[in-house]
Amino acid sequence: MSEAIDAFLAMLAAERGAAANTMAAYRRDLEAAEELLGDLAMADRDALASLATAWSPLAPSSVARKASALRQFYGFLVDEGLRMDDPSPALPRPARRRPLPKILSHAEVEAMFARAALEAEGDGPAAVRMLTLLELLYGSGLRATELVSLSLAAVPRDAPFLTVTGKGGQQRMVPVSGRAKQALGRWLAVREAGGKFLFPSRTKHITRIRLYQLLKELAARAGIDPAKVSPHVLRHAFATHLLEGGADLRVLQTLLGHADIATTQIYTHVDAARLVTLVNERHPLAERRRGG
Repeated sequence: MSEAIDAFLAMLAAERGAAANTMAAYRRDLEAAEELLGDLAMADRDALASLATAWSPLAPSSVARKASALRQFYGFLVDEGLRMDDPSPALPRPARRRPLPKILSHAEVEAMFARAALEAEGDGPAAVRMLTLLELLYGSGLRATELVSLSLAAVPRDAPFLTVTGKGGQQRMVPVSGRAKQALGRWLAVREAGGKFLFPSRTKHITRIRLYQLLKELAARAGIDPAKVSPHVLRHAFATHLLEGGADLRVLQTLLGHADIATTQIYTHVDAARLVTLVNERHPLAERRRGG
């Protein structure tokens, strides 16, 4: 890998506080492009334009991601005076529609909770842990990484909030429902002592992969297709169901830890019927029609 890519990744870590997963993704995309073109710092517009052919088998979303990484890389080179020109306008720009989030229905979520609660009645540590993980995923909308890496210090004493470290090392306060707080109390009572993480494993904390497995196994026991369930799907359900209940989009943005409100707006599609009703009932012209 070239020194220029090393310098760019160092900038992402130092100035933007990029998360480890984000850094790894940038590294993969830049290294793959360098294998095709040679030293990226020396590539010209024609070389970048040729990537359209190399990337043609890829999905539009993958092409958009790779092109974005390269645009940021060349912007960095220009800012640092390492290049006088920016060849990135020659990169392919595929039309991309953001996919709508997968969600679970209220009935499916209730079925998972019913099964988890039934299995936790005997206070077995594994079952109580599963119930607690589910409560925090759906009740607080945490990302998988945020959940598995929670420290004991993040668990509230009196205040009903968790201190969560999200993408880029950004911290936020996340409300904990009464049900989730009760589940947390049960888990802390049966959790083995030691370790700094709320959900410890033999070495550190349970992994995201293990969390995926636990959720899919629970879904199967609850009579739900495991393919429909993941930690992120429960996060989507949290956001969607809050919006259905009348939550403000800016509040939802804060709860989810989105840096850009545009990311949060993807959830508005699921509540179109409520938005139409809102316009019909609250718009000044609707009031005038009723008055007439």
